[in-house]
Amino acid sequence: MSRLAEGLRFMATALRSCRRVALAAVAFLILGPLTAGGARAADRSVTFAHQDMVIPFRALMASGVLEKATGYTVNWRKFGGGGDVIRAMASGNVQIGEAGSSPIAAAASQGLDIQLFWILDEIADAEQLVARDGGGVASVANLRGKTIAVPFVSTAHYQLIAALAEAGLTQADVRILNMRPPEIAAAWERGVIDATFIWDPVLARVKKSGTVVVSAGDLARRGKATFDGLIVDRAWAAQNRDFLVTLVKLIAAQDAAYVAKPWAADAPEVAAIARITGSAQAEVPASLAAYRFPTLEAQASPAWLGGGAAKALTETAEFLKAQGRVQALAPDYGRFVTGAYVDAARK
Repeated sequence: MSRLAEGLRFMATALRSCRRVALAAVAFLILGPLTAGGARAADRSVTFAHQDMVIPFRALMASGVLEKATGYTVNWRKFGGGGDVIRAMASGNVQIGEAGSSPIAAAASQGLDIQLFWILDEIADAEQLVARDGGGVASVANLRGKTIAVPFVSTAHYQLIAALAEAGLTQADVRILNMRPPEIAAAWERGVIDATFIWDPVLARVKKSGTVVVSAGDLARRGKATFDGLIVDRAWAAQNRDFLVTLVKLIAAQDAAYVAKPWAADAPEVAAIARITGSAQAEVPASLAAYRFPTLEAQASPAWLGGGAAKALTETAEFLKAQGRVQALAPDYGRFVTGAYVDAARK
């Protein structure tokens, strides 16, 4: 009897083993192998590149709600500018990233296989050209011969060149330095730059000893609108649709909560934003108020993902090509914009 029992146990083990092999084979045929470009169900993780813009999304990042709602491990990585984010995504090390409309247009022009799927903010007055007090700069035209710092291929860079052209100046009439936000803050403190087109938290610092000459909002009202958006690697997005739908739902809810009742300086959300961005907590409410945050419904409208964003990317790319920042234009910038995840979230 003992030999019979032992034989039966061996047969049962063998059958279980065969069943596991068969199931694994079926799973392989249905799901395919794990790839570097995207995570399968077994690899529920994502690297998310963010910047230091002062927006309600930072409070969501700090809360851990996204991780709890999706079951994903989110590796948050902070970058100094949109150009750095684009390079990280091109390397394959980042799946989702924050970037302004200018670096997104540059990435699309260079053929990076990405999709813009959410408008984080309309920049409005959140980016401004500030000139040092005592430098004799009362208008953009007064910048002739001055040294101006700005992160290249950023929305602020796009707006700076547009402002100079509007005032009848060329890039040869000024000295433009390519600097990341922390470098601009340091250069301002040392007195080696006369002006900068920048966003918070650096904007708040330079305004203490400088005067606003023009804002992105002023230029937007004259036809040069800019925005910050979320972009995703197209292949990764196709394999992680539910994560992206949940993400846009949560961002929309966080933005709506802020708009319905803007946070005071002592709010825990403001403390989280200050910690992530490096802003002074007391300055965060004013920084938040400088942006506009499209609702879930507005995201899907012709103004944004329904057509307006593709138009803005096209116009920005044309500007970048004229400036020699990109070599060629993409045939269709609408290919790099999708409203699919917003549409799913609305349902």
